[in-house]
Amino acid sequence: MKRASHSIRLLTAALIGASPLSAFAQSPLSPEPMGAPSVAPVSPAPAKPATPVVPAAPAAPAIPAAPAAPTAVPAAPAPAVTPAAPVAPAAPTPSPTPAAPAPAQPENKPARKPAAHKASVKPAAPREMALSDDPTPVLQPETFFATAKASEHYANIVDAGGWPQVPAGLTPASHGAGVAALRRRLAVEGDLVGAEGSGQAWSPALTAGVKHFQFRNGLRQTGIVAGATLRALNIPANVRFKQLASSAQRLAGMNFAFGDKYVAVNIPSTAVDAIENGRVVRRYVAIVGGPEHQSPQIAAKISAVNLNPTWTVPESIIKNEIIPKMRSQPNYLSRARIRILDGHGQEINPASVNWNSDKAINYTLRQDSGAGNSLGLIRIAMPNPDAVYMHDTPSRGLFANDYRFLSHGCVRVEGVYDLAAWLLEGASGSPEGVWTHDAIQNRIASGAREDVKLVKPVPVVWVYMTGWASADGTVHFRDDVYNVDTVGGN
Repeated sequence: MKRASHSIRLLTAALIGASPLSAFAQSPLSPEPMGAPSVAPVSPAPAKPATPVVPAAPAAPAIPAAPAAPTAVPAAPAPAVTPAAPVAPAAPTPSPTPAAPAPAQPENKPARKPAAHKASVKPAAPREMALSDDPTPVLQPETFFATAKASEHYANIVDAGGWPQVPAGLTPASHGAGVAALRRRLAVEGDLVGAEGSGQAWSPALTAGVKHFQFRNGLRQTGIVAGATLRALNIPANVRFKQLASSAQRLAGMNFAFGDKYVAVNIPSTAVDAIENGRVVRRYVAIVGGPEHQSPQIAAKISAVNLNPTWTVPESIIKNEIIPKMRSQPNYLSRARIRILDGHGQEINPASVNWNSDKAINYTLRQDSGAGNSLGLIRIAMPNPDAVYMHDTPSRGLFANDYRFLSHGCVRVEGVYDLAAWLLEGASGSPEGVWTHDAIQNRIASGAREDVKLVKPVPVVWVYMTGWASADGTVHFRDDVYNVDTVGGN
């Protein structure tokens, strides 16, 4: 038996027979960067994506049906199984290729004198990623077994020689060997079936196959073979196998009560699913932890929505970011509306602290609520050992980027007002009687801090799946930005 098939069959047997172990990776947590992110890999904000994105203001529509297309793996039956400091970050300039597994580091070039004439401005790079329009939740009770089955299918693809490389420059006007290679490539994963898997001419069915491939990979469904789509097509089959096998391993020990209503965050997808009765009713663009400050895998329960929250600065940010800032900018804390409190809760003068030492970590640093607060205006309370949560942000422009691994571990949600209204359905205390988007906005505008309890805690889970299969067998992939997919060898 060949190596890939052998390793995955051993893995599947071990996972199904193993006693539950913790699948949740522990990672350091500190909230979002203090100023412009230290990691440079963010694409500039471009034009709107083709797929619908839940906006941050009015209630989002229900997610439409996913595009009808064949899938590579049959359905598998299965049993149930942080915030930035107050200075808004400037948009980083470098733009990574979305298919790259890790962001590029910024160049450290010396500053140059401004030119005498106005420099020309490069147009923004087109946005290539898209918020999925699939009404199927990213995580279902069947996901582990479906993903393990898919990994075995991809092991067989590897053993059979994988798939062909697709040449650059293909268009609907193309004809010949390049188109034939594209057809064979799509057929291996089931994006094309039957006779459509061969031939040297472009056809509407081929365009539909490319769009279905893009749908499965979180890309804009353009039907164009270029950029991120071409890069994803040419990722080797053994890498895809590793993604599925590694994701299945991470899910193996998961202990999560799904319920009729729950929230799921797949960190590599940088998206938040709000799920009711087995269907996604809302999906939001998210910003998650960067490679240096990874968002952890957790299962918790959302208990309350905090309006106009304060922010208590974590010790790691005090030590690594605030102390250096205070050495060069002694008025930084007052400008950022951050107070220093002693052990009795009494405010002390920042000038009384020796900022040339680490003594500041012995105090509580708390930022006042308001529009400049690093948590924004809403915090979703979900008690957990890692002290992470979902929240608003004053740096909303970053949601437009393709690369959104920018926080210190918490998850920023673009449509957080809408998510809060959904969570607070049936909760009391709203002056309007119901906690609608507008009612939440009006209460926040009053400036009052308020913690609104949910009628019933809502389960929430954060997972790290770079490859997974839905209950219907559709296989999806996202980039391994944290570089943790190790199952299956090299």
